[in-house]
Amino acid sequence: MKTRDRILKSALALFNEEGEPSVSTVDIANEVGISPGNLYYHFRGKEVLIEALFDAFEEEMHIVLEAPVAKPLSVEDNWLYLYVVFEEIYDFRFFYRNLSDLLQRYPQLARRFRDLLALKERALGALLRELAGRDFIHLGDTEHIHLAERLTLFMTYWMNDRAVRHPEEDGPDLIHRGVFQMLLTIGAYVPEGREVFLTLVEGFYADISTKKRR
Repeated sequence: MKTRDRILKSALALFNEEGEPSVSTVDIANEVGISPGNLYYHFRGKEVLIEALFDAFEEEMHIVLEAPVAKPLSVEDNWLYLYVVFEEIYDFRFFYRNLSDLLQRYPQLARRFRDLLALKERALGALLRELAGRDFIHLGDTEHIHLAERLTLFMTYWMNDRAVRHPEEDGPDLIHRGVFQMLLTIGAYVPEGREVFLTLVEGFYADISTKKRR
């Protein structure tokens, strides 16, 4: 692996684990096993390093979020899709923790992050319209817009909520719980067999949680 890639990988791991404000370029250099001067050769300051990580995050999110907009997904694929989105967010979770503070310190990222949120909302809107078009859920004329906005808000601040209320929770369990809550929210709009759907969702989540603990 090239030195530049090793720096990015180590920086991402440290930012996710300890929080971006707590990590210096010296910490990253020590983790990689190089001198601060060598790190500076590749990234002339922490700001440049943050932008490079955001470039990677932005690219991954565009690939994922444009999928349901470009081509409708099957009902089953919609649920898997939510997992993929949560996994991408989790992989770059330091961007979402203390989001307002981070964007104040790196204002050049603010517009790009807003664009990602708008794309996330469009993707969720496309997902909801597809489910409504298949009569899986019933929504009013503009209800999918408001529901997509609520789901976007939930996805954006989910990890902050869990970090405050359940700081011990991490990894797959954090993702599973997030998807579970999303499915429960969407399940409220299932016109027929709602109780069956919610029971299946709860059973599915319980099964995943049991397997994870083994």
